[in-house]
Amino acid sequence: MNQDHLNKSTDKPDAAPPASAGAESLQQLRSALISLWWQFFDWLAVVPWKTLFLVSILVMTIGGVAFHDPGPLLPLILTSFIIKIVAGGKHRAEVQAVKAIERADSEQLERTVLEARMEALQAQIEPHFLFNTLASIDQLIQTDSPRASKMQQSLIRYLRSAMPQMREGGRPTLGQQVALSSAFLEIMEIRMEERLSSAVLMPEGLKSAVFPSMMLQTLVENAIKHGLEPKASGGQLTIAAEINDGMLEVSVTDTGMGFMPKSSSGVGLANIRERLKVLYNGRAELVIMVPRDGGTRATIRVPYEVAPRNS
Repeated sequence: MNQDHLNKSTDKPDAAPPASAGAESLQQLRSALISLWWQFFDWLAVVPWKTLFLVSILVMTIGGVAFHDPGPLLPLILTSFIIKIVAGGKHRAEVQAVKAIERADSEQLERTVLEARMEALQAQIEPHFLFNTLASIDQLIQTDSPRASKMQQSLIRYLRSAMPQMREGGRPTLGQQVALSSAFLEIMEIRMEERLSSAVLMPEGLKSAVFPSMMLQTLVENAIKHGLEPKASGGQLTIAAEINDGMLEVSVTDTGMGFMPKSSSGVGLANIRERLKVLYNGRAELVIMVPRDGGTRATIRVPYEVAPRNS
C-alpha cells in the first residue's frame, strides 16, 4: 500500500508538464491568430476594391477545385467585404485626421508669418504717421526751417530702417528694431519739443540678438500715445535691454500717466502677447508694471538667440 501510494504521488508531477506545454502552445496559437487577424484587418483597410474582388474570385475558384463546393467560403468573403467597409472608413478617417492636423499646422504657420509681415508693413509705413509727419515738415518749412530739416532727416532714417526689413524677410534683430524706434522717437521729439526726451540703454553686443519685428515699436508708440502725450508736462521714455537668466529682456519705460488696462493700448499689447505665444510656444512673455516713481514699464522677455550673419 505504501509503495503504491508512493508511486501515485510520484506520478502526479510527471503529468503536469504536458498540460503546461499544451496551455503554452494554445497561448502561442491564440497570439498568432490575433496577430494574423489584425494584419488581415489592416490589409483590408488599404487594399483597393478591385484587388479584393480579384482575390475573392481566386479564393472561390481554388475552393471550388479543392472542395468541389465553394459555398462555405461565401460567408467568409461577404464578411471580408463588410470588414473592408468598416476598416476602410476607419483608415480614411485616420488619414484625413492626420492631413487635417498637418494642414492646420501649416495654415497656422502661414497665417502667423503673413500676419507678422502684414503688421510690419502696416506699422512700419503707417499712412497716418507719415501724413502727420509730412504735414508737420510742411508747416515747419514756413515757420522753422532748421526744425523742418531735422524732422525730414529723421523721417529718412526711419524709412531707411523700415524698408530693408520688409524687403529682406530675414530674422529681425534687436539692433534693427532699436534703430527703427530711435528714428521714430526723433520725429516725436521734434513734434512734442521739450515735452519728450528719450534714451536708449543697450549694450552693443545685444544688437545682433533675435527680436520679433514691430513689438518694440508698438511699446514705444503706446508709451507716447497713452502715457506721455496726454500728460501736460510730457516726460521721459527709455528703451533698455539686458540678458537675465538666459532671457533677453527689452523694456520701454515712460514717466507718463501710468498704465490703464482698459485703454485702447490693450489691443496692441494683446497682439504682442498672441504673437509671442505663437512664436515661442509659451517661452516668452510681456510684463507690465508700474515703477515706484510712476509711469509704466513694459518688458518683453524672449529666449536669447544671436541672429545668423545673413539676417
